[in-house]
Amino acid sequence: MPRPVLSSAESRRPLVAAAAIDAFARGGFHATTVADVARGAKISSAYVFKLFSGKNAVFVAALERCFDEILAALERGADAAEEQSADAVLDAMGAAYAQLIADRRLLLLQVHAQSVADVPEIGAALRAGLARVTSFAKTRSGATDDEVQRFMAFGQLCHLIVTAQIWDLPDDWAKTLTHGVRHPG
Repeated sequence: MPRPVLSSAESRRPLVAAAAIDAFARGGFHATTVADVARGAKISSAYVFKLFSGKNAVFVAALERCFDEILAALERGADAAEEQSADAVLDAMGAAYAQLIADRRLLLLQVHAQSVADVPEIGAALRAGLARVTSFAKTRSGATDDEVQRFMAFGQLCHLIVTAQIWDLPDDWAKTLTHGVRHPG
């Protein structure tokens, strides 16, 4: 059975969301305009407004795509775990996530989303993405709530290490925070 043909608008939405990840990661929510996103997507601002109700909706689409990419990486990591114990699966998912955020776009988009989580639709999208990641980690690994909480907390520590660029600082405080953390690249 042939696949349905997507309309031009339906096929453009993912392209705009991808361009929005790049634009918002670079400039943050407040400094990035719909025109910036449109330029990255190689379409007009008017067409972006045809696809999305406004800047908030474009940011939400970018954030949803970001979490889709995170979940895909976690799934690849879980599938590649050498054994299927909770610890091994969580460790493999963490390694896959570390590889993913070596490209800072997805990491920065999440940081920007956290900074504007008081915008209702962005806060809701952020919570929905975190819920998806937490639920996937728990279900796929079979880990306890405490183990999943540590996994998520460790992920936030990794965000801090990468965004603050402290992975190779010689200071004792930096060594404390980076102890046992592998940083790709």
